[in-house]
Amino acid sequence: MEHIVIIGNGIAGITAARHIRKLSNKKITIISAETDYFFSRTALMYVYMGHMRWRDIEPYESWFWEKNRLNLINAYVETVDTDSKTLRFKNNETLVYDKLIIATGSVTNTFGWEGLELNGVQGLISKQDLEKLEKNAPNNKVCPRAVIVGGGLIGVEMAEMLRTRNIEVTMLIREPAFWTNVLPINDGKLLSQHIVSHGVNLQHNTQLDKIVGDNHGNVKSVITNNGDEIPCNVVGITTGVKPNISFLKSSKIETDRGILVNRNLETNIKDVYAIGDCAQQREPIGLRPPVEAVWYTGRMMGETVAQTICGNTLEYKPGNWFNSAKFFDIEYQTYGWVFSAERRENFEAQFHWKCDSGLPFLTVSYNKNTNAFLGINTFGIRMKHEVFDAWLNEKRNVDYVIKNLKQANFDPEFFKNYEKEIQAAFANQPVIV
Repeated sequence: MEHIVIIGNGIAGITAARHIRKLSNKKITIISAETDYFFSRTALMYVYMGHMRWRDIEPYESWFWEKNRLNLINAYVETVDTDSKTLRFKNNETLVYDKLIIATGSVTNTFGWEGLELNGVQGLISKQDLEKLEKNAPNNKVCPRAVIVGGGLIGVEMAEMLRTRNIEVTMLIREPAFWTNVLPINDGKLLSQHIVSHGVNLQHNTQLDKIVGDNHGNVKSVITNNGDEIPCNVVGITTGVKPNISFLKSSKIETDRGILVNRNLETNIKDVYAIGDCAQQREPIGLRPPVEAVWYTGRMMGETVAQTICGNTLEYKPGNWFNSAKFFDIEYQTYGWVFSAERRENFEAQFHWKCDSGLPFLTVSYNKNTNAFLGINTFGIRMKHEVFDAWLNEKRNVDYVIKNLKQANFDPEFFKNYEKEIQAAFANQPVIV
């Protein structure tokens, strides 16, 4: 019986396992050094905040794995020998595979700052990171002050988590407004205001210089590039993530930032595949980044590679870009492309609208030469994915999209609608170019 081994039990690896099982009777082994069972990584924050228990973020009951003949191994893979198709674990035990799927996800990206080894310095990606945060910041008596280095989705999640325990939070971001390496400046400025309104000391145009410890190896403060010293008990490193591939250094599998794969998610080695955050497309798909650290793309890759392994070779085709997140109590959705100032092309025009109260707000991107709709960011307004996906595939123009925004509104019946205000503003106000 063919043996499929999957390293990693995140959304990509588990989706691959589930779909291989649906399509075949192959032997499947899943290896993870993080947890025994798959859990919802996007829900980690809710465990710390007390909204959910750990078992609530495990989508499957413990009996699910045996029933579906999915063998689980809690171990760390140290080396991969592709010549003999053998994995070696940290305890020197080995496992032989016929086909290998690497789905090892991401780790926190750090930049060699002094003091990273101190107690109280941590990221927020894994279960182990959550356990560290519970130990380092159980309440504001043990941890009265925290500094978060970097913004983005993980940074704002950590800020919200800590604020629920009345811990003072300072966030250092190098941009002039929140997440403007991804968002247009107008969106970033409004998000900055919203984050500050939740009691976060948000310091723009500020970077970490070094982390200072006390005589016991614990965090005492940070020094910024401006020379300011900020006392703190916890330092959250949220300066992005990178593929978790260090264990492949001695293997013959080709890597760059991530594990290099083709459209079929195949590596340079026969019978070895890579999916999820750790995979890097040799040739980017459209405007998508070559490494996609996004939950739904991991799921799509898992489904795709399962088909290929079971004899129905498929290319990975993720379709139109979309994503969603939450910034404290603002829900964010994006469909298509709305570029930051540093990535804007000359042909891209952006229309920005905000409610008189400041929330909700949105940005619509379109080609100022052809009027083609390119994408939308919404903050505080829920939109229907299938509607925007269809409009992007149909190559609708921006006038059509603005006129028909009501079709895309996902908010419940008794929520306030803003389509008329948006349409009037689009007709009467100059666009941001």
